[in-house]
Amino acid sequence: MILVTGGAGFIGSNFVLDWLAQERTPVVNLDYLTYAGNLDNLSALSGDERHTFIQGDINDRALVARLLREHQPGAVVHFAAESHVDRSIHGPADFVHTNVIGTFSLLEEARIYWCSLKESEKARFRFLHVSTDEVYGSLGPDDPPFTETTPYAPNSPYAASKAASDHLVRAYHHTYGLPVITTNCSNNYGPYQFPEKLVPLMVLNALQRRPLPVYGDGRNVRDWLYVTDHCEAVRLALKRGRPGETYNIGGNAEKTNLEVVKTICAILDALRPDEAPHEELIAFVADRPGHDRRYAMDSGKIRNELGWRPRERFDTGFRKTVEWYLDHMPWVDNVASGAYRSWIDTNYKNR
Repeated sequence: MILVTGGAGFIGSNFVLDWLAQERTPVVNLDYLTYAGNLDNLSALSGDERHTFIQGDINDRALVARLLREHQPGAVVHFAAESHVDRSIHGPADFVHTNVIGTFSLLEEARIYWCSLKESEKARFRFLHVSTDEVYGSLGPDDPPFTETTPYAPNSPYAASKAASDHLVRAYHHTYGLPVITTNCSNNYGPYQFPEKLVPLMVLNALQRRPLPVYGDGRNVRDWLYVTDHCEAVRLALKRGRPGETYNIGGNAEKTNLEVVKTICAILDALRPDEAPHEELIAFVADRPGHDRRYAMDSGKIRNELGWRPRERFDTGFRKTVEWYLDHMPWVDNVASGAYRSWIDTNYKNR
C-alpha cells in the first residue's frame, strides 16, 4: 500500500496507472481536484478495488493523519503541487500555500506516523518527494547540465516554492531521520496533460486553427521527458533509491520551444493533411517575465545507481502524444472549459 498525493493530476495520474499495472499493490490517492486534477484521467480504474480515491487537501493535517493511520502505507509519493510558471507569476500565494506549507504539513504527519511504526516497518518506509529541474535556475548555452549538486537558483515564484519544499524535505531527513528521497525531473509530456502547458496547448490551438503562441524568440531550451519514463524512474527510486539522496531524471532530449512547436506542426500535417500547413499558425508573443533560457539534466546518477534510462525517443514520444490527444477529443473538450478559456485569455491577451 502506498499513499500518493496529487494522483489525479497529469504526472500523478500517469504514475497511479503505471503503479497498478506494474506493481499491482494498492494505492490510496489523495487529490484536492483543483483545475488541473481530473478524475477522468483515472476512469480506467473504475471498479478496481486496489485504487482508493480521497478528495482532500494535503494541508488538512487531520485528514492526512487519518489516512496514514487507517491505511498504514509503506510509502508516501508526493506529487501534489501547483506547477505552472505563468500562474505563479499571476498568483504566487497559491504556490506558497500548496508547495511550501502543504509539503510541510505532509512531512509533519508523515514524521509522526513514521515514529509510531515498529523498527522493521520504519526501516522500509519511504517519503518520495517529486520536484523539478527549475529549482536549479537557468543555464547558459555551453554550460554542463544540472547535476544533483548544482546550487539552487530559482527564478520564478513556482521554482522558488519547489526549492523551498525540497529544502524542507532534506531538513526532515537530516534533523529527524525521516527516510526521504527527492527526484527532480525535466519537462514532462504525454497523455492527460492539462492544456495550459506547451505541448497540449499547441495541439489544441492547432486543431482549432488558433494562433500558436511562442514566447520571445522561441529559443528557450528544455529537456523533454515522456511521462511514463518519469513514472518508471520514480518507481525505481522508491524501490532502490538511498534515503536522503536526490536523483535527477531527464529525457536526454534538449530542444528549443520553437523546435517543439514545429515538431507538433509536422506531426499534425502528417495526421491532418487537409489542415496543413500548421506552421503558419505560429505567432511570436511577448516573453514571460524572468523566463529561464535553458534547462538540461544530467541523469548519470540514477542511471549508474538504479539502472534507469529513458525508453522513449523525442520523435516517437511526441508522435504518441499528439495521436493520444487526437484520439481523446472528449477528454480535451471536457478540460477546455470556460474557466480554461478565461485563463488563456488572461495569460495571452496582452502579449
